[in-house]
Amino acid sequence: MQITLTAGDGQPAPGRRVIIFSMTYSEKVLDHFHHPRHAGEIAHADAVVEAVNPACGDVLKLWAVCRDGILTEVKFKAAGCVPAIACGSWLAEWIQGKRLEALKALPAHHIEIALDGLPPASKHASVLAADALKLLAGKLASSR
Repeated sequence: MQITLTAGDGQPAPGRRVIIFSMTYSEKVLDHFHHPRHAGEIAHADAVVEAVNPACGDVLKLWAVCRDGILTEVKFKAAGCVPAIACGSWLAEWIQGKRLEALKALPAHHIEIALDGLPPASKHASVLAADALKLLAGKLASSR
């Protein structure tokens, strides 16, 4: 997506200020945004956590069921930008079926790589997802 903002008649002209805003998302980001995986809530969850980005207001909430140290069911809900929803979807898909110990080893930049990158202004979304995962891992570990 590229938007060019100009003053007056919309035509760039000498002496006029032209601002170009460009933000492109990878196909993986758009796929997870348009077709989120594991969206929803779990009534009987063993753990529910919520991470919030205070700067932009994005919210990511995770629900999980853990049996014998394995995440057997995971759901998420996100309120925020396209990358926040995509990161939540990717994260829920990735952690389902994983052992609890594996949750501690996922930094934000791995989420970005898995989604084929995020624009610089959107990197906060992968940090939000990684923060939510840390909260979930901590809550599940403390309830064992």
